[in-house]
Amino acid sequence: MKSALVYAYIGDSVYETFIRKYLIDKNICKIHDLQQESLKYVSAKSQRRIYEELESSGILTDKELDIVRWGRNQHGSKSKATDIVTYRIATGLECLIGYLYYENNLERIKEIMERITSL
Repeated sequence: MKSALVYAYIGDSVYETFIRKYLIDKNICKIHDLQQESLKYVSAKSQRRIYEELESSGILTDKELDIVRWGRNQHGSKSKATDIVTYRIATGLECLIGYLYYENNLERIKEIMERITSL
């Protein structure tokens, strides 16, 4: 098993790649527009909002919630752009995506990401 921050590191990449593909598939073609739209999903503030909506909707399993908490409670770098609680919740969400990626559970990542893009 990897550390939570390692899962978050790869999870950040998987998450952002899914969002980028989603936005391109929506026929957003200008780089500036892609960047602006992506902020609705990839900023720490957006990820906190998204996580809170996922949590309240009941879509995440108990194990997935535990993985988010595990990632959230790790001490890593700090963000200059947002408060520490928001940053850690975002890290927890990225940890979950990274964990699922390493478990080769791509179908579950797809389910969660499709839910995220429908919010």
